Amino acid sequence: MENEALKEALLAGLIDSEQYEANDNYGPKLITNNATETVWEYLQQELLTCQKFVLAPAFITSEMLVALKITLAQLSQKGVHGTILTSDYLGFNTPEMFTELLKLPNVTVKIVQTPGFHAKGYFFWHKDHQTAYIGSSNFTRQALLKNSELNLKISSQTKGRLAQEIFTQLAKFEQEALVLDQTFITNYRKNYVAPVIQRPKQQPSKLAPNKMQTEALKKLQILRTKEKAKKALIISATGTGKTYLGAFDVKNYAPKRFLYVVHREQILHKTLESFQKVLGGARFDYGIYGGGQHEKKTKYVFATIQALARPENLAQFAADEFDYILVDEAHHVGAASYQRLMAHFEPAFWLGMTATPERLDDFDVYQAFDHQIAYEISLADALAEEMLCPFDYIGVTDYEFLGETVSEKATLSQLTAPERVKHILKQLAYYGNETSRGGLVFCSRQDEAKALAKAFSAQGYPSLALTNNDSSSARKKAVQKLEAGQLKYLITVDIFNEGIDIPCVDQVVLLRNTQSKIVFAQQLGRGLRRFPQKESVLVLDFIGNYKNNYLIPQALTNDRFLNKDRLLADLKKTVVYHLATINFDLISRQRIFEAIASTKLDALKRLRQSYERLKKKLGRTPWRYDFYQENELDPQIFTQNQNLNGYYALLKRLKVVVALPKKAEQYLYFLENELLNGKRKHELLLLEALLAKNSLSQTEFRQLLRQNNCYCDEQVLASVQEILSLRFFAVKAGKTLRQDLYGKEPLVVVKDETYMFNETVRNFLQLELFKTHFIDIIKTGLALSAEYASERRFTLYQKYTRKDVCRLLDWPKDISAPLYGYRVVADVCPIFITYRPQTLKHGYQNEITNNEQIKWYTRSPRSLASKEVQELLAQDEQGRAKVQLPLFIKPTDAFQAEFYYVGQATIDPKSVQEEELLKNGKKRKAVSMKLCFEKPLPLWLQAELKAAEHQSQDRSDHEY
Repeated sequence: MENEALKEALLAGLIDSEQYEANDNYGPKLITNNATETVWEYLQQELLTCQKFVLAPAFITSEMLVALKITLAQLSQKGVHGTILTSDYLGFNTPEMFTELLKLPNVTVKIVQTPGFHAKGYFFWHKDHQTAYIGSSNFTRQALLKNSELNLKISSQTKGRLAQEIFTQLAKFEQEALVLDQTFITNYRKNYVAPVIQRPKQQPSKLAPNKMQTEALKKLQILRTKEKAKKALIISATGTGKTYLGAFDVKNYAPKRFLYVVHREQILHKTLESFQKVLGGARFDYGIYGGGQHEKKTKYVFATIQALARPENLAQFAADEFDYILVDEAHHVGAASYQRLMAHFEPAFWLGMTATPERLDDFDVYQAFDHQIAYEISLADALAEEMLCPFDYIGVTDYEFLGETVSEKATLSQLTAPERVKHILKQLAYYGNETSRGGLVFCSRQDEAKALAKAFSAQGYPSLALTNNDSSSARKKAVQKLEAGQLKYLITVDIFNEGIDIPCVDQVVLLRNTQSKIVFAQQLGRGLRRFPQKESVLVLDFIGNYKNNYLIPQALTNDRFLNKDRLLADLKKTVVYHLATINFDLISRQRIFEAIASTKLDALKRLRQSYERLKKKLGRTPWRYDFYQENELDPQIFTQNQNLNGYYALLKRLKVVVALPKKAEQYLYFLENELLNGKRKHELLLLEALLAKNSLSQTEFRQLLRQNNCYCDEQVLASVQEILSLRFFAVKAGKTLRQDLYGKEPLVVVKDETYMFNETVRNFLQLELFKTHFIDIIKTGLALSAEYASERRFTLYQKYTRKDVCRLLDWPKDISAPLYGYRVVADVCPIFITYRPQTLKHGYQNEITNNEQIKWYTRSPRSLASKEVQELLAQDEQGRAKVQLPLFIKPTDAFQAEFYYVGQATIDPKSVQEEELLKNGKKRKAVSMKLCFEKPLPLWLQAELKAAEHQSQDRSDHEY
């Protein structure tokens, strides 16, 4: 790092940010937790890029060490070593936590003996500087991920006084410290007394609905009173209080008689107890119907479907015996037993409750409850609201047999081989901790479960396999043994996906292919219930060479948009839902990347499945806006499939709609393919206004734009006209013009400074189907436009294609095809960089310096005397650049044609030089220069670009 860069950064941070160049990488910066970044993400980035580190937090919690363990495992492979300085101050650090620290492979842990050691500092040595984080954050989950913390990040060089003072103080701490070893832990454990946290005494609170339950109860009441609904469905993630929600609603309803139907006998008695806590009354008001008991005359009956649905038992009940029936695990209502139940009874109100209404079969759960969704609490919502226990997901590579990783074709002998068992237990020992109460292991087949249980037990991990052949009582006993600590693991295939409640479980181990997001969420949810002293859940996923690996980031982040770049961004996330962490080892990350790359996410089969799923939920044909509102799919995906011309074309293929005139279909394709993205809403606002009135003057249009906070000048008004007249698209598209594919004739004409639809469009709008699609596209596009700042052409860090840029720069024609990496047009030159951090065969190498500049090359052959280079370097009399440089960057591993807009760039004149590059075996001249960012890149974008290095490939897309 050059001294000047550090000086500028320090002066900008401490003296004057307008006079000096700010640089977040080196300048002082306040680090805290907020919606877009966390303290931990900064520390993790420092760890992954440093040459040495010292972590000096006085207090550390065991559960936060999980994310640190996988990070340090990667550093260990690179030979990076560090030190952890901590303490026994106030007894905050537990003996169990110290035991976990001993597992770290490349760290020396020291217990500082300085009285009252209460430091909170993190220090990193890089090639040319040191960075320190000093402030309020201990190494705990809340402090590093959520709490309102204040930490100062500051950088220095070795000769700097700050660096010397830090080095001296750290050396002093180390001199006065003991090296952590087993002897220390043994002695510490003998004398350890956990600190007593004094909390004000509180009166026992009366059971009351939480925030989400209160909202659900209100919506249930509205459905019954205003909409006269006879049925309703509650979709609520496991562990979010479905049972109590049902009890609160029954209390509000006050039925004369009530029936509760469950799928498994294990939860029958516990459900009854929960209801009695809310409803009160004597025990004789509550009856059990199942498991050998037939208490059918009570006010509240709790029954298993297996007992109740027998024809001879149903016959004992009148159709109107109950005025309120609640069906738990309502996604089972497609089964014959449930169908008999629902056909027999005629209550005043049915309530279904489920965490997973989406079935792997074709049964429509939504229809069974009249498509009346009273409320939906997703797993993501519940985690974000801290209704569930946070998780630490670790994705590690599964065992390799002679260079071949476990795949769908693995044999039983491979799945249960001693080497694989050893590998699994080694990872469990490293990432798990000695305080773990127990875990659930999900594998791929029953014989595998039995063999693994035997092997685990032989290695000192008492385990038991459970299959669907085991009786209810056998399962109950197994669960009791796990809860009592007599078993460490229960190993199964899928019988614990639902209908089981083991709150003490704090490990979920996945030894199978992720075949569906539904099953993944079900199995993840088994460990998320809260339990005393349970701080987090370890989710250890052994990732093999599976085709469906692309589902993992989708399932972890609740992303359904089927967009490859979004999945790639999901893969790079390390913190989700405020307090949960996600980490992969490098091999697993690469496998998921390869699965994303090889999977056709916009395949017609997947689009049809999403359509059918949403149709079931809504009880009608969904529109684009429905996909957006229900977070089902990115509405733009329907134009990404090369065999479809948009959503209308999909409906037509599915024979849902009748054919429109060809030109009408072309107009819809234009609107969906070009305007739906909402990146400029000017055209959408004009079309919406013209639907409401036959014409709109240019003065009225300007006023409409101002009312919607849109930028407005003569250039953009002309551009809107070029777009809606289709003249912008008068460019080659195969053997024809794109303009012809969009209907050729203008949608909107301008006469006497007044906008109006052309006659053909006006006639098409008389067709209800065309008009409905037309309105839906505008509505969806305006909703998507909320992601963009309408007061300016480009929104910082949003994504744009070259074609988008041509349009938003108000160019009269789409010249995106020959645009490549840049094009000087009058006083603007957009630059597109596919970030390549390594020298590749074409010779180009991008390098980001200090997070303030990126190295960039012109085309070749070019010299300093070339016309376009002279245009780029030209300045006016005041020394200002004559040509604006909007800069767009995408990671090398990006799949789509979209680039992040990172602001207006400026050229560092000192960096401009000619270089000889080797291209196709020949040396050719190009001009290189450093482009200065308008603002330092945000942490998340830095992380995306950094992560792309691992998948960096030469995709020679001729962008330069």
